[in-house]
Amino acid sequence: MLDIQTLIWLFPIVFIVHDLEEIVTVEKWIKRNRANLYEKLPRKWAERMIRQFSLTTAQFAVSVLVIFLLISCSALMASQYVNHAPVSDIYLFLVCQLVFFVHAFVHIGQALFFRSFTPGVITSIVIILPYSTALFQELFARQMITWETIAISIPFAFLFFPFVLFAHWLGKRVA
Repeated sequence: MLDIQTLIWLFPIVFIVHDLEEIVTVEKWIKRNRANLYEKLPRKWAERMIRQFSLTTAQFAVSVLVIFLLISCSALMASQYVNHAPVSDIYLFLVCQLVFFVHAFVHIGQALFFRSFTPGVITSIVIILPYSTALFQELFARQMITWETIAISIPFAFLFFPFVLFAHWLGKRVA
């Protein structure tokens, strides 16, 4: 098993590998599947999804960069938490990781729903789920998190969604 510091610092790497899959596929996927979205989803949902993900590859990359910076900061703080450093925190890291873990299931659900490839599904299955499982096992084994810690973190996970919307908005404005 990998040591906890390695597992913590793998998070930004796993994130960027996953999001590279999305960056290179989402723009073309939306264009290719626009009619399918309207066919399978209620009109309002389809329009919202198309509007949310109608970013150029460059715009999406800027959005990913913003989220990557937050995830990297969370990894730094978690790494410091392991070392009992003064500026440390496990909660931000846990919130980011919980959102990322659930995000993998969203990709898998989308692929099942559309019965085809969707951006992010491959790395969700091959990388995110095994990595997250190993990370959570190690965090629990070292008693760095408990079920109570997770319960406390869940409400804060919902704050991640406005941050992602902000990142997408910023990507559209900057790139």
